[in-house]
Amino acid sequence: MKNDMYYFHQTPRELAKEIIDNIEWADEENVLEPFAGEGSFFQQLPSNVNKYYTEIEEGLCYTSFNFDEIKINTIISNPPFRIDGKNCFFKLVQYFSTKNIDRIIFLCNDYCFTSLTGKRMKKINDNGFYVNKITGVNIKQWRGQYYVVTFGRIPNLSFQYFLNTFE
Repeated sequence: MKNDMYYFHQTPRELAKEIIDNIEWADEENVLEPFAGEGSFFQQLPSNVNKYYTEIEEGLCYTSFNFDEIKINTIISNPPFRIDGKNCFFKLVQYFSTKNIDRIIFLCNDYCFTSLTGKRMKKINDNGFYVNKITGVNIKQWRGQYYVVTFGRIPNLSFQYFLNTFE
């Protein structure tokens, strides 16, 4: 149901355009925006890519997308902060990391980003996905710091973590 909070959390079109303009896109690359909302990313993707979207408000759920039929190269989106009342950022990254996808580009807030604990990052890394790039973003109308986090198949030894819990 589209309510005031739905519209409040739509990615600013200018930001989506800037993010898109700072990404290298291959000709005929298959791009999926799984949480399209009002289409800030989807509508501005370059013309040389094949673009797909899902949006739960339109009855199109990302879990129903046929990843076997369409080989998606890139996921790009501002994913929901919560699903069923819980921070879902890690679960979404983990879900997409199990698909045959080359990269995930998510706009997220500081709370989502810090949910990537060492143990969770290990699970993502075990699926062959790594944090490859982090870009800070200021969105005046939203609370806190935001990041564009790019996950890819290229191992990144600059992003490390301890797996122990310390007292």
